[in-house]
Amino acid sequence: MAKASIPVYDICTIDRTSQKDLLIDRFGSYLEKHYHNLHHPHRHSFYHLVLFTKGKGSHTIDFETFPVRPFQMYFMVPGQVHSWHFNGEVDGYILHFNDSLFTSFLLNGHFLEQFHFFSGNVRDCVCQIPTAGHDAIVKLFEAVIKESEVKMSGYLDMIRVRLLELFLTVERYCNPGAARSLPIQKVTTLRSFQQLIDKHYTSMRLPKEYADLLYITPNHLNALCNDILGKSAGDLIRDRVILEAKRLLTNANMSITQIADELNFKDNSYFNRFFKKAVGMTPDEFRKQMINI
Repeated sequence: MAKASIPVYDICTIDRTSQKDLLIDRFGSYLEKHYHNLHHPHRHSFYHLVLFTKGKGSHTIDFETFPVRPFQMYFMVPGQVHSWHFNGEVDGYILHFNDSLFTSFLLNGHFLEQFHFFSGNVRDCVCQIPTAGHDAIVKLFEAVIKESEVKMSGYLDMIRVRLLELFLTVERYCNPGAARSLPIQKVTTLRSFQQLIDKHYTSMRLPKEYADLLYITPNHLNALCNDILGKSAGDLIRDRVILEAKRLLTNANMSITQIADELNFKDNSYFNRFFKKAVGMTPDEFRKQMINI
């Protein structure tokens, strides 16, 4: 039986004893308390990351599935859909935090956007920590847990500092020099384009419309996307529309016609053709497949 829609959890919904901006725990302990909520698709209103130190299984992020491996980390931004399926004992660390944990601390309110793993793109969400980094990453998680348990004066600022060190360390291991090897103007323009897509994908479908907002030509935008991501600007726009369509199709209370209207398609048949061309099945077939998961 399908749930009415994908549930959206905030930190206090998951654990009423935690602070509203932060939850940190060892994964085995967390799993014992919350597993009944985790194997069904769900969303978070917060940033979320996990380090697996042992275990097997799979986790699905925005409908793409990854095998669980020791010292694999995955990162999620608010709104992404995911679920877990484990085989046997699993352990590691889990962290939830709200954007306000850092916006109240850093002058640059967009600081987290510099990290590729917080881009919201599934291909960037997963990082395999090399052996050389295992001890350093575990020590940082343990330091955050200790600060959260002892709660000495200034502990929240110490947690923020440790987390920033964690993010910078992971970026070094999982994206060594990638962003720095590109001109900063190119990286900034691409990220601005991705942010504009998130904001306007229901009303703006043409690369030219986004190029105008970025004060560049459509050819320049297309070349930039192909150079950095290997995809055209139009592909990025279509990918975002399809992702939202998949998310909405998990809501059993919405008809296909309502979803087509929500995504600003002129009619239901056009939405069906658009979706099938991209996914290889109709919206109704995709919905039935999700119900049977």
